[in-house]
Amino acid sequence: MKLLFIRHAQSTGNQEKRMQGHGEFELSDHGRVQAERLAQALLAEAWWPSHVYSSPLKRAAQTTEILITHFLATPLPAAVSDLIDGAADSPIPISESDAQKITVQYADELKEFQNGIFQGLTWAEAKVRYPDLCNVLEASPDWIQIPAAESLQSARDRARQFIHTLIERHHNTDRIWIVTHSWILQHLIAELMECQRSWRLRARNTALFEFWLDRDRWYQTNSNYFNTDLWQVRRFNDCRHLTE
Repeated sequence: MKLLFIRHAQSTGNQEKRMQGHGEFELSDHGRVQAERLAQALLAEAWWPSHVYSSPLKRAAQTTEILITHFLATPLPAAVSDLIDGAADSPIPISESDAQKITVQYADELKEFQNGIFQGLTWAEAKVRYPDLCNVLEASPDWIQIPAAESLQSARDRARQFIHTLIERHHNTDRIWIVTHSWILQHLIAELMECQRSWRLRARNTALFEFWLDRDRWYQTNSNYFNTDLWQVRRFNDCRHLTE
């Protein structure tokens, strides 16, 4: 089973350094270029998805739309059907009929952090509106709950729920894109890798994180648990499509 996690392209909120949360921000002009370049790179690899999941927030949904539009408008390369699944660095075989059945499911679990009273503000604006809270946040490395925001546990729980559903629903023949946001992406990857802690990942816009796993052996507790042929990190925070 192939999983490709994709951070959305640059939004106007990213450009303005806003704490976007669940706010609806369009892709910037530069973000649309980033999404186009990513689509071209994935097409060049013949990385055709069988399933796509996306955050419903506008910046992620627009990124997904650009990617899908390129794939549905491009004839399936004839060579793809002749490739052998699982070869060292080969794309994945997919039939032409499958290529025309790409559907997107929008999942609330993939939304960005719900950041309460900070939603849509820059840090400078937040310091004007909530100076005492911002001073406390700047002075302490500990987590401090933001009023009206979701808790860290809630965010981690929804990441766990999404990964659990993904593995329960899909099979080894599936090739899946997950288009989401930088903050929740950290928790999704931690859950997939079964880490107790969530680790900071500074993912650039349109960064790729690709994992291959043997779904049929996922729940085994024998020596295959440590068999790295079955659990592969194929790329991590890959942004080469932005520079090539």
